[in-house]
Amino acid sequence: MFQEKLSTHVFVLRAILAAVMIVLAALLRIVPHPWNFTPIGAMALFSGAMFRDRRVAFLFPLVALFAGDLFVGFHRLIPVVYASFLLSVFIGIWLANYRSVLRIGGAVFLGALQFFLVTNFAIWRVFDTYPHTPAGLAACYIAGLPLFGNTLAGDALYATLFFGTFALAEKLFPALSEPAGQPAH
Repeated sequence: MFQEKLSTHVFVLRAILAAVMIVLAALLRIVPHPWNFTPIGAMALFSGAMFRDRRVAFLFPLVALFAGDLFVGFHRLIPVVYASFLLSVFIGIWLANYRSVLRIGGAVFLGALQFFLVTNFAIWRVFDTYPHTPAGLAACYIAGLPLFGNTLAGDALYATLFFGTFALAEKLFPALSEPAGQPAH
């Protein structure tokens, strides 16, 4: 009985800490920042890695994106952007049981890369900015490289903050840690 109560208490504390960090990420999206240097990609990875309830893991990034879009505006590529961040949640789920610096770094790179590939392809396909030819697609990707750098830098910074803060909290408050092999909440 005591162990069950303790497990529920740990679950609630972990969920609250992760939720607070995700809400802060959503707020950071609406403050002025360089193009694509936002915490949303890192938040999607973190959400996938930390929430056992997959509905919650997918819901947080969508709510954060929508709340931010209420302030920064809506555009034609929103479905593609949202879908790309949901892919980042899946990448975060891959991290859930085995978080390490190397795996988190790989997930950050993979998340930023898929965002770059997916959203630039959508720009090329939806808009007439670039010719709808292989050369036009290549030109679109080349033009987007500086934004890829911003995405990768932002994701790396914020993933370090999110995962690092959570790891520090687990060290300072060992009750927050889950037994080895248990997925995060």
